[in-house]
Amino acid sequence: MKTMTGASSAVEFERHRGHLIGVAYRMLGTLQDAEDAVQETYLRYVRAADSDIHDLRAWLTRTIARICLDEMRSARARRESYVGQWLPEPVVGVIKSLSQAPLGPEDRVTLDESVSMAMLVLLESLTPAERTALILHDILGVPYGEVSQTLGRSEAACRQLVSRARAHVREHAPRFTPDRAQHAEAVRAFLAASSRGSVDELVRVLDPDVILRSDGGGVVPGVARRPVIGADHVARLLVGVAARRPAASRFGAVNGSPGLVFEDDSGVVGVMAFTVAGGLITEIDFVVNPEKLRRVDERL
Repeated sequence: MKTMTGASSAVEFERHRGHLIGVAYRMLGTLQDAEDAVQETYLRYVRAADSDIHDLRAWLTRTIARICLDEMRSARARRESYVGQWLPEPVVGVIKSLSQAPLGPEDRVTLDESVSMAMLVLLESLTPAERTALILHDILGVPYGEVSQTLGRSEAACRQLVSRARAHVREHAPRFTPDRAQHAEAVRAFLAASSRGSVDELVRVLDPDVILRSDGGGVVPGVARRPVIGADHVARLLVGVAARRPAASRFGAVNGSPGLVFEDDSGVVGVMAFTVAGGLITEIDFVVNPEKLRRVDERL
């Protein structure tokens, strides 16, 4: 049994902070909630620092997953009363902090996809237990035995949770091409067309069945409260929004992929994330809720 001082405990914990933020963000969808969960994990770690923890990373992962699982259960009721569409808090900039593990190219694609706005929206449709099991096992590679300990269910039950979650994700997963250059080119074409206010040009860079989701939190006027589907409908809506609320736009890495950041004299007023397949934009997630943009403003 190893006894640690407060300073050594803090140093050991900090080595895993990026990993823990990544776990919590994938489970909760907001950095504020993720950081709160990390802080609670640290407090529990300090209280348990004299215990016999054989694998610190595994122990911390189980602990933060349990904290997030409890938070997800209470958050579901709050989100049911949310005005309009709920979208995750966007992360603008490089997402190095969301995983510190040495990963191969295939793992990196999986992790990057798992923090895309479209995938986080899809994960919201899973039950808290399904989401936890899927993230731990399929995304982070946690063995079923540890998933079982985290959820307090048998390994067989956890395998069923992951199987159901996988099937749901496969059926509803956004179509995308894992080609960063193609993605960036589509966003550039979108920006050029929208800057000129051309509906026809916008339609040409959008998939015919494109989906636009907007999150204004019920406080931003003129925001569609339901998904808008179809290239013509989406193009006309966006051109109209740009005319009513002019803002300077620039490129930014949004949840790890090329996106757009909109600013006016007051600061950041919008963040737009894109899903691209075959050179066309298939999904747009547009966050204009000021509460979810405050941290973006601070980072920039």
